[in-house]
Amino acid sequence: MRRSLSLLVAIFLLAGRVTGQEPSPKAAPIPNDETTRAPSTTLASRPELEPTPRKRGWLGRMLHPFSSEPALPQYKDPKVRGLSLLLQVSPQTVKLSEVRQLEIKVRLANQSKKAIELNFPNDQRIEIYLMNSAGTVLTKWSDNHAINENPGVVLINPREHIEYNERISTRELTPDKVFIAEVFFPKYPDLRVRQKFLTAP
Repeated sequence: MRRSLSLLVAIFLLAGRVTGQEPSPKAAPIPNDETTRAPSTTLASRPELEPTPRKRGWLGRMLHPFSSEPALPQYKDPKVRGLSLLLQVSPQTVKLSEVRQLEIKVRLANQSKKAIELNFPNDQRIEIYLMNSAGTVLTKWSDNHAINENPGVVLINPREHIEYNERISTRELTPDKVFIAEVFFPKYPDLRVRQKFLTAP
């Protein structure tokens, strides 16, 4: 009786060791699908300025109600809805003894899902004002640039942008004050952006 009981216990132990050593199934390999990879961004395709924030949809607002991402401007002119402006003034602190001209860079980006066409009556696209803190215009960019009566068209595709790089004289500025650089499109007054900067001796 004891022998049969010991034999039965030995069989159960041996069976437990065998089943405990079974290899676990291997995970299936992930297919190498090239279409799921995001395309690499080359240096040439990167904009020089920071990208303009996109307008959030209703689903994004529900999932992230406290997000600080700003929406696109709501222009009165339906022709320019979906466009955004970004202005860069360089340098931010203007040493008038060294800097004779202020560098102005403005980017006009199309954040909509359709191409936007802008028509111009001449070859002027933008205007630049330098103003004091009270809003008085001190310098106009167009005063020192010839404007020809050549109509033109600018087409901006979805998620693309155009940039304008110009210079404007600082001779009307005085040191140790805050001034304002304003850039706008004369044909489309809704497209307007401002930035403050400081002067030094």
